[in-house]
Amino acid sequence: MRQTRRQFLRTVGVAAGAAAGTGFPRLARAQPRKPITVTHSVSTFVYGQHLVAKEKKFFEDDGVTFPAFIVPGGGAKVVQALAAGQAIFALGDSNHPLKISEKGKDALMIFATDTRCSYANIIVRKELFDKGVKTVEALADQKLVGRKAVVAATAIGSGTYVYGSYVLKQAKAADGKPVNDHVEWVGGGASTTMLGGLKAGKFDAIMAVPEWQWAAQDEGFGLPIYDVLDERAWNRVFGGPIPVTVGYVLKETVEKSPDLVQAYVNANYRAQQWIKNASDAEIAGLIHKPYMDTFSRDVVLRSIKYYKTIFDWDFLIEPRDYENGMKVWVPLALEKPIPYAQAVDMSFVKKAQVKYK
Repeated sequence: MRQTRRQFLRTVGVAAGAAAGTGFPRLARAQPRKPITVTHSVSTFVYGQHLVAKEKKFFEDDGVTFPAFIVPGGGAKVVQALAAGQAIFALGDSNHPLKISEKGKDALMIFATDTRCSYANIIVRKELFDKGVKTVEALADQKLVGRKAVVAATAIGSGTYVYGSYVLKQAKAADGKPVNDHVEWVGGGASTTMLGGLKAGKFDAIMAVPEWQWAAQDEGFGLPIYDVLDERAWNRVFGGPIPVTVGYVLKETVEKSPDLVQAYVNANYRAQQWIKNASDAEIAGLIHKPYMDTFSRDVVLRSIKYYKTIFDWDFLIEPRDYENGMKVWVPLALEKPIPYAQAVDMSFVKKAQVKYK
């Protein structure tokens, strides 16, 4: 018996409906990715998790997307962008979310990428090193220095100033007082002026990111007297790991859009695991041209090798590590301590660890 066209279409429609009801495979409609905004101060490997996650499309894999990073050129501007709502997520100094909270707008640290401060290195002029200023304590010896030692941070109140002052406060001069009481702190600015000032003798010592330390040593005008890669030296001053660089977000974002927060943490956690397992050359090949082409490939490789020694692979902020940091942050960066439970949310990292074992 022949079916009419109408009967045939009705039969096909019923069969399709039955198939849908019994779990028969159907083509799923792709879900649109949700837009987010992401910021860090400068595109160097200290923020490598962002760079890798973007290039490897880990953000898109977790259902979010953005055209480009907001890179304002300074940590204070990153704070402003997040607090003003121009950016939803930020990667930067752990002081920053705490400062936002202190001003009345709660912010949360949602992961940590490292365990030591890469800009707490102290480099002294070679002439002084040769005269015997080979330790932090020797900076307080005016007979060796020839005057009250002039120590440069990028700016008074900056991260380099906060960590540098703490190092000098823990070291004791011959009179039993902190070395910090015997030096003069000045603002030294960025790369050119910091290194130029040390080379010209304007500064006796500078706080240095790894790249500045290498430049001073390679060009022969400066040598380290405090190196954060020296684990014993670090632990003697700081007592153990500190979450220095963290992912952070406003608390209201966690409450209103936990799915976006989870996607952001997932992407960065995956990037950290990829960095851990990839070769230095592979990492450089991924990020050098898009983000760090002002540096030579050799410097990028050296930077990758350096940060791999201080990165925090599990992304967790432990209470004891947070307390190590609080000793540094108060009172130079914060007026008073902020409890761990108020400042830190590790629930998203723990979910990412389960998802991406």
